[in-house]
Amino acid sequence: MTAHSQSPSVNFKKIALDTLKIEQQALDVLAAQIDERFKHACEIMLNCQGRVVITGMGKSGHIGRKMAATFASTGTPSFFVHPGEAGHGDLGMIVKGDVVIAISNSGKSDEIMMLMPIIKHLNVPLITISATDRGPMPQNADIALTLGEATEACPLGLAPTSSTTATLALGDALAVALLEARGFTSDDFARSHPAGALGKRLLLHVKHLMHTDKNLPKVSPDTPMSKVLYEISDKRLGLTTVVDNDDTLLGIFTDGDLRRLIDKQQGFDVNRAVSDVMTKNPATISAELRAVDALERLHDKKINQFVVVNKNNQVIGVISMHDLIQAGVA
Repeated sequence: MTAHSQSPSVNFKKIALDTLKIEQQALDVLAAQIDERFKHACEIMLNCQGRVVITGMGKSGHIGRKMAATFASTGTPSFFVHPGEAGHGDLGMIVKGDVVIAISNSGKSDEIMMLMPIIKHLNVPLITISATDRGPMPQNADIALTLGEATEACPLGLAPTSSTTATLALGDALAVALLEARGFTSDDFARSHPAGALGKRLLLHVKHLMHTDKNLPKVSPDTPMSKVLYEISDKRLGLTTVVDNDDTLLGIFTDGDLRRLIDKQQGFDVNRAVSDVMTKNPATISAELRAVDALERLHDKKINQFVVVNKNNQVIGVISMHDLIQAGVA
């Protein structure tokens, strides 16, 4: 049988469920380890004036990278330093005011132990994460967080599986605890994720997307319908606002209004003033409104555009459903 051949006797589903059960047990073991040490670790990181620097070798390093990313995106400035590279110059990235989290399931990573004298010299608080507190790393730590001794899901007991799952969960627990302690909000999260869907939904406001200035359709109340239709066609927003000399909103006329005029067989006089057929008191919104809230209001009112006005009811923009969808808000 070659290395790539499959054995029909292997029950893949059972293996998967057994693996999940073993890793779940590892999380139960971890839960029993959460005590005052966890609280003190959170307090140290919460009071950190610099960054939380995370280091770890191998699979622990991969988990450390994820932890650093989670911390950074939830209000705790953090980055990962590879312990091997740290010994060749990257240790200069750690400065006074930082906090170091060192990860090693055995608690005795040679690469991390080589960094201990410098960390101590900088008087940087050291938090370790390991299975037990018996190794040299936790023995040198200010706070030694432990995972507990759990069985690896790997049947050979070699590949880090349950231990890395527990480490990842502990990192998430720390991040969430700090998030709540800081009063971190969804707005704060969005500011660190401006390119993501959440960032767009929370950071974009009507003022960022609305059509203004020369792109804003606008006519006076005595404008004849021939010019009104030209304005609607030229600005391509499906409407025009009707304003007085101070840009105060008097009404709107939309391509839908035009269709309704024709449907009612009222005839269409190109010389008729728009004030005779415009819709008075149209729906308006503020430029400061979130784009996602504007979208919700469009849906509620079953319309496609909003006129944007200032506190004096002067027209400053127009925003459409298409603008919001194109911006990725929908």
